[in-house]
This record gives sequence, C-alpha cells and structure tokens, in this order.
Amino acid sequence: MIAVIFIYGRRVPKKYNIPTPPTNNVGANTSANTEVNTDSILQISRRQLSQEQSTRLAMLENSISRGDVKDQKLKVYHQMAHFWGDSIGLFPPYAWYEAEAARLENSEKSLTFAAQLFLSSLQQDQQADAQLTKWKALQARDLFERSLKINPNNDSSKVGLGGCYLFGNISSTPMEGINLIREVTQRDSTNVYAQMMLVQGSLVSGQFDKAITRLQSVNRMHPDNIEAILLLADLYERNNDKATAISWYKKSLPFIKKASLKEVIEKRINDLSK
Repeated sequence: MIAVIFIYGRRVPKKYNIPTPPTNNVGANTSANTEVNTDSILQISRRQLSQEQSTRLAMLENSISRGDVKDQKLKVYHQMAHFWGDSIGLFPPYAWYEAEAARLENSEKSLTFAAQLFLSSLQQDQQADAQLTKWKALQARDLFERSLKINPNNDSSKVGLGGCYLFGNISSTPMEGINLIREVTQRDSTNVYAQMMLVQGSLVSGQFDKAITRLQSVNRMHPDNIEAILLLADLYERNNDKATAISWYKKSLPFIKKASLKEVIEKRINDLSK
C-alpha cells in the first residue's frame, strides 16, 4: 500500500465514473450498454458543468470549429485540455484534448506525452469501470503506434504499447503485451522501464515471486530506485516476511525527501517490529 501511495499519490486524477449510456442516445456511437466512446464520455462530462462553465466551454468549442490554421487549433486544443484538467478536474476529457493536440502536431514528443497520460492513468485504475479502462487503453495504443511510425526504434514507446495490452484488456491474448516488452528486455536487459513494466505485469497476474526476482535485478542495477525498493518491501510484507520487509523499508528512507511519506514508512517499520 505504501508503494502505491508513493508511486501514484501525486498523479491520481479526480474520481470519474461512467454511468451506463442510454440506448437511445442519438448522435453517439455507443454500443447499447456495452461500451463507451469519446462522444459519450464528453457528453457525460458536460453534464457536470455549471452554467458559467458550460458557456466557457461553448466558446472554446466554437473556436475549434472556426480555426482553419493548424496552430490555431493546437492552441485551442491545449486550452480545452487545461479547462478540463485545471478548472474542472476531470481526467478523461483533459487527456482526450491533449491527445487531439498531439495527433494534430504529430511529433514523437507530443504523441508519447499524451500516450503516457493515458497509460499512467491505466496503471492507477483500481477496480475501475472496465469500459472507461478499455477506452483509455485504446487511446494510448493509438498514440504509441503513431509515435512508433515516426521512430520505430523508441524502446520506451514499445514498452508503453505493451503496457496498454497489460492493463487495458484490449486483446484476447494476454501475452501480446508481455511479448512486446520482452522484445526490449531481450535486446537490453538494463532497460529499467521495461523491467518495471514486466514487474507490473507479474503483479497483475499474481506472480509475486517473479515480480520480486525482477525487482531485485532492478535494485542491483539501480540501488536508488525508490519504486523498486518500496515494491519489494510491500511484497515481502504481503508474504508475511516481516524481517525482510523491514529491511527494504529501511533501505528506502535515505532516498525519500517527502517528510510525510517518510513518517508513514517509519510508522510502518515500527508496527512491523512489534
């Protein structure tokens, strides 16, 4: 639990639930009661706005329809993203408009940035709405694939693409995502991002021993990787190996700058020591 707080605590978006879409929703391409799409997500998001916010949104949307120049559209897409993210605090429409800007710009940097937004949110999903999770994964996959068309040698994008399959339930063959990531680790076993993604895959499938082995390998390569240290502590605690868990929690303390988190870990050490 402490590892989850550390890794994701600063990045968790406000809670966002997708109600079951109505079957008579004219204009949306939603399959009846089975999935959501961008249209339905944006419609549901709009229902949560005040009158003043709706007016502001309408002005921005009209700016998009009037903008014929690429730079104008890019500017408005970013304004829309910040409206939903900063002013309203809803992740899906924020990420969607960042993605639209990235698709329009079509640069490797912008596409991978937008893809990582969706992937990070996927990794945070805990008992999330399966329809929304799948939508995020499909968005991330599209963005990573576009990025890889620009630079097929970007290992981080290949790993990210594999993560879409791991966390998004968008394939009938679960190994598809693992195989994409393994292609990178087989070529470069020191790629920490790929190794940590495989760790996440092991955790999702309940293979805790395999996750521990990979985390220990990461720790040997990068002893200061706080994510690996805290995940090791957490996994040993789950296995009821208190002594080893305490040892890993203690190893994390020199690398933690945030006083509140350090206090939580010190308390956990004391509790496990009793």
